[in-house]
Amino acid sequence: MTSSTTDSFLDTARRVIDREAEALALLSASLDGAFDQAVRLILDSTGRVIVSGMGKSGHVGRKIAATFASTGTPAQFVHPAEASHGDLGMVMRGDVLLMLSNSGETPELADMIAHSRRFGIPLIGVASRQDSTLIRQCDVALILPAAPEACDTGIVPTTSTTMTLALGDALAIALMEHRQFTPEQFRVFHPGGRLGARLMRVRDLMHDGMPLVLEQAPMSEVLLEISRKGFGVVGVTDADGYLAGVVTDGDLRRHMDGLLSRTAAEVMTPNPRTIGPDALAEKAVAVMNERKITCLFVVDPEGSRKAVGILHIHDCLRAGVV
Repeated sequence: MTSSTTDSFLDTARRVIDREAEALALLSASLDGAFDQAVRLILDSTGRVIVSGMGKSGHVGRKIAATFASTGTPAQFVHPAEASHGDLGMVMRGDVLLMLSNSGETPELADMIAHSRRFGIPLIGVASRQDSTLIRQCDVALILPAAPEACDTGIVPTTSTTMTLALGDALAIALMEHRQFTPEQFRVFHPGGRLGARLMRVRDLMHDGMPLVLEQAPMSEVLLEISRKGFGVVGVTDADGYLAGVVTDGDLRRHMDGLLSRTAAEVMTPNPRTIGPDALAEKAVAVMNERKITCLFVVDPEGSRKAVGILHIHDCLRAGVV
């Protein structure tokens, strides 16, 4: 492969990406009150958002439905051709129909459009032609601005599908923010994989069998507790059970001379860094990496510094939190 050929490929890639980026800027500038109406229509519904589209619009529609569903807006994709053969029963009063068609004249959408009109199901149409059948029939029209497709022939759905996908994301995030959808709620819908791991809480991974000793405990007892619990560290509590400090292997080395004649309070590092049980495990890993430590004591979130657990970095790594 020659250098000139490689340059040509790169030129094509940059032209495509630049053209689609320009189209997204046009889309952003073109948004008006219809977008607000679409969001409010969905918020006022008592059912689901039914997303539908044919061909490339259908592929984009599946992604939009999945994004809605995972961010607190119940949604389902219904294929328009299957709808004409029985799946119209999935579209019911209380639902909102979001139909995608670049031309607005996709014939397979006709039965779903008629169904929505017959049963008073609100219809949001996304298309590029203001005078198209879909836009004339819908309750809220979201018009894609005139923008060339990424290919020079103008026949491959590229820019138009990118704009449609971005518009779907914008709807999903607007709904998500209005509902104040939290990371914890998001994790409920994403329990597996890297995303689920990133959203795990400290309380999901911590141990409640903590290595603890009192401040006046002799170092012989401290060493036994470190060995017995296997965390390589021990927490030191005051008479009220509040975490006053920790004894680490570094503390042991620094006080090696006459170690067994000392108490835990004399050897410990006071006011250690701790974390709350509701913090993201990812934050705990960041703290441990920053402090170059392998364990964090978890304390009562009410600020009492009463230890409720201990988290080891290996627990996070096993869970996929890195």
